[in-house]
Amino acid sequence: MSARIVFVTGTGTDVGKTVATAAVAAVALAAGHRVAVLKPGQTGVLPGEPGDAEEVARLAGRLTTRELARYPEPLAPDTAARRSGLPTITPEQVAGSVAELAREHDLVLVEGAGGLLVRYDEHGRTLADMARATAGLGLRVEILLVAAAGLGTLNTTALTAEALAARGLAPLGVLIGAWPEDAGLAARCNLADLPVAAGAPLVGVLPQGAAHPDGFAALALASLGPVLGGHWDAAAFTADRRAPAP
Repeated sequence: MSARIVFVTGTGTDVGKTVATAAVAAVALAAGHRVAVLKPGQTGVLPGEPGDAEEVARLAGRLTTRELARYPEPLAPDTAARRSGLPTITPEQVAGSVAELAREHDLVLVEGAGGLLVRYDEHGRTLADMARATAGLGLRVEILLVAAAGLGTLNTTALTAEALAARGLAPLGVLIGAWPEDAGLAARCNLADLPVAAGAPLVGVLPQGAAHPDGFAALALASLGPVLGGHWDAAAFTADRRAPAP
């Protein structure tokens, strides 16, 4: 059976992409699958320091990690590369690495930087171009969209979905990266509205503060829907947190 390839993108920075990537990885590892995580461009981390791929491994367990480039300043990869004098990453490099990892793993997760249209090189190519280049090799590519819970998320989610559609891509689902313990009205309404904005189902909700390795696999199983290997129930979760009528 061919490897499953999932590109994890977000509606912006700090929406929970790394924890979401770790959750998908943890569920797959618990099912006995071989998992690889690829970070095309890591920014804001010095040589020798752990990056996002290492954080995924810390939370999820033993898996293969790979970075293609690392830039010290916490900026968009293209800007960070230019300022550091280091080479940028091309979609073809990413596609080649994904294909190589797919030969020896059951699941390959590719975590982007920031939002979908963050630039990786001087030509303005993005994670979407990397996904398209990977699909161009004859590999089946899926896109997982990670979104915030509260106010403002519907606009950024809809914009990201439109950008994907314009490039011939579609999200397999939208996942809320950090559900607040005391969710307000906007967050509760967004449980119903986010799938509409994304044009894709809600496939999971991770609780805020989930980035602890103790019990992480069990938490991931309870927080991700069946399409991601978990047993989270979107209908039940939404019904329990339905916003009251005005």
